[in-house]
Amino acid sequence: MRAITIPLDVDHDLNDIARGDGYLFVQEGIGFAGRGVAARVPIDEAVDFLAGIEHEDRVGGTNGPIALGALPFLPGSSAELVVPQVLVGKAVDGRRWVTSIDGAELDLDDTSEPVPAASSFSISPGVEVAHYLAAVAAARHAVREGRMHKAVIARPIDVTSECPIDVHAVLRRLKATFATSHRFSIDGFIGASPELLVAVEGDVVSAHPLAGTTPTTGDPDNDARLAAELQASPKNQIEHRAAIEMVRATLLPYCSYLDWAPEPSIVKVANVQHLGSRAEGMLSKPTPTVIELVRALQPTPAVGGYPRDAAIDLILEVEGFERGLYGGAVGWVDSNGDGRWAVSLRCAELTQDRHSARLVAGGGIVAESDPLSELAETQAKFQAMLSAIIRP
Repeated sequence: MRAITIPLDVDHDLNDIARGDGYLFVQEGIGFAGRGVAARVPIDEAVDFLAGIEHEDRVGGTNGPIALGALPFLPGSSAELVVPQVLVGKAVDGRRWVTSIDGAELDLDDTSEPVPAASSFSISPGVEVAHYLAAVAAARHAVREGRMHKAVIARPIDVTSECPIDVHAVLRRLKATFATSHRFSIDGFIGASPELLVAVEGDVVSAHPLAGTTPTTGDPDNDARLAAELQASPKNQIEHRAAIEMVRATLLPYCSYLDWAPEPSIVKVANVQHLGSRAEGMLSKPTPTVIELVRALQPTPAVGGYPRDAAIDLILEVEGFERGLYGGAVGWVDSNGDGRWAVSLRCAELTQDRHSARLVAGGGIVAESDPLSELAETQAKFQAMLSAIIRP
């Protein structure tokens, strides 16, 4: 394979490059959109595969061909990444480029718009609410018995549409509401995740784990009050501490140093507020690839629990469904092992015919958790994707 990267003079919206059948990973306008499939490659072989592609970079300092994809929730799962035939990239410094493999072309003048449609929708629980409440109670009991510090219990819902769900339109709605989140579209897996699992750029590594949640209301004063209560909540502080300590302990052996925010801050998105803690460090030589770090970190206590193995065993025992990609990781990697991966949250898995979507939401369960309050938290979290999908 041979790739050529050339500068792009016109600024295109990456959502409109990906449209409904392409590939997307973007945050605040920075990232990638791809079309076509040059190759599909196992995730653990992706860096070597990309390094084997001859690349002529006429821009300088670009990533060249990349591989995008998603890793399922369960640790050690297999996954396949996609190498797009044509890739449009945008960098923080304002550079824009197109990378084409083996002469593939992209019609950048195609400005196809989503076609408005008025569909009817039905929503049904993937597991009964009573089952979910019992699972939360079981997790709380396990924590109180000292078998674990935290377990994340989730529940699915199924959305069925009379008309095919327009992915392009959904991506535009997610951009309008969740521009600061990592927005993605890969083979029918779409979403807007606020949580950075890990990013590698050269020898710099960063992470931004989130844990602890409260709703937003649209009233700034009320949201500020809820945020203050979140920061003061012992339950949410315990949940957050479990997440940051695991991420820190996992990354430290790979680093010559790792800086961490001393106290969590509030991360506010359209529908909820989270406790978040940023970390950044310098990787030791030889530097690991971002895929190696994703494998080491995933799933974090924010989506699994702590200790990880005990929490996962409990999840498999009591949740009553297979999570699939929810709670895993989604992102990209290049031939240097650099890349950016988000936790697979606020997401939907669409069927091939696009008539159905499965959404999943969960929350961390500790000794003080109340099942009905946890149910309300999942309802708030579902709104991110529901509001983007459902348009009567």
